[in-house]
Amino acid sequence: MRRVERRACFGGWQDVYEHDSQTLGCSMRFGVYLPSQAAKRRLPVLYWLSGLTCTEQNFITKAGAQRYAAEQGVILVAPDTSPRGADVPDDPGYDLGQGAGFYVNATQAPWAHHYRMHEYIVHELPALIEAELPATTVRGICGHSMGGHGALVAALRNPSRYRSVSAFAPIVAPSAVPWGEKALGAYLGSDRTLWADWDACALIERAAVVRLPILVDQGSADEFLETQLQPQRLVDAARKVGHPLVFSMREGYDHSYYFIASFIGEHIEWHARAFERA
Repeated sequence: MRRVERRACFGGWQDVYEHDSQTLGCSMRFGVYLPSQAAKRRLPVLYWLSGLTCTEQNFITKAGAQRYAAEQGVILVAPDTSPRGADVPDDPGYDLGQGAGFYVNATQAPWAHHYRMHEYIVHELPALIEAELPATTVRGICGHSMGGHGALVAALRNPSRYRSVSAFAPIVAPSAVPWGEKALGAYLGSDRTLWADWDACALIERAAVVRLPILVDQGSADEFLETQLQPQRLVDAARKVGHPLVFSMREGYDHSYYFIASFIGEHIEWHARAFERA
């Protein structure tokens, strides 16, 4: 880990680190907020996954999350959204390739060598954080849009690795919407039966005994509500099998970071309560 940025923030430090990822085969950056409590003891970690076109910078500069993390004594880790570099495959579209890793483990050429974001988020990055920073093994995961999809899938596929999960305006059924169909088709191939392993609604319906309660906020004025997000699918899937879900439709809010900044404090409190029960 090489620290490339440091800013004093709410009594703690907002840092950005760079490291060479073995999983992704490239250099990766991630933001880390260390509240003041980290100087005295190890703290739980909340991982934030951002959406399409984002880097590690969007969340740490726009969400206003550091204040709440400082109050709750939680470390925030915000990785980039995909592998990057001159040798990493890309696509002209904003919704595929660099900036659009979709938090899956790609199996198709030319993506398979680098685009293994799920493995990176779930295993490699936490191992690095817990070895190099004052972090416990108590983890939560949260995200927005494509990152909300990534957070839900990470927790549903690996429930024993997380104490909590939440999302803002997540892509809940990527198998059935244009963003997801493009990404999953490219990264995983044309066999749609394989896509179910990366679809939150499908995963909920076959979830094991360990069922983490899910918190989801969605804006009613979100420009992608009907075309790409379709949150009612998640509500229906959770109701069908009795999976605990707290879903709120926030009147008038859109897909932007203004929406995230308005409710990020409630999400961090949700995770902090789960951490206390750990």
